[in-house]
Amino acid sequence: MKHRQPLPPDMFDELCPSSLVPFRFGDKWAALILRCLEGGPRRFSELRVPLHRVTPKVLTQSLRRLERDGLVSRAVHADPRPGVEYALTPLGRSMLEPMDAACAWAAEHWDELIDAREQYTAP
Repeated sequence: MKHRQPLPPDMFDELCPSSLVPFRFGDKWAALILRCLEGGPRRFSELRVPLHRVTPKVLTQSLRRLERDGLVSRAVHADPRPGVEYALTPLGRSMLEPMDAACAWAAEHWDELIDAREQYTAP
């Protein structure tokens, strides 16, 4: 396995524009998983670093749904270290551009989205 940069633990901090996008790509965590896999295959333990707010059970369920939908592939490796790696398929990689557009939209409308949410929850 070639060396790759670790995923940063604060990759999806609480103020990430992706949390404000009012529509989802798959389930709640799917877009974040796809973003983690953008740079190449990752092991489950690597995904857990930036996705620390996701329980292992929910992360597994999300990965299975992405695999079922053809967006992520799962490869079992016996050597040199036994384990499973997840990677974007060509179909999954094609989702990155629409996700970029959605994140750019959320960043552009950040203040409006925050105001709307605050007004909705105001008494």
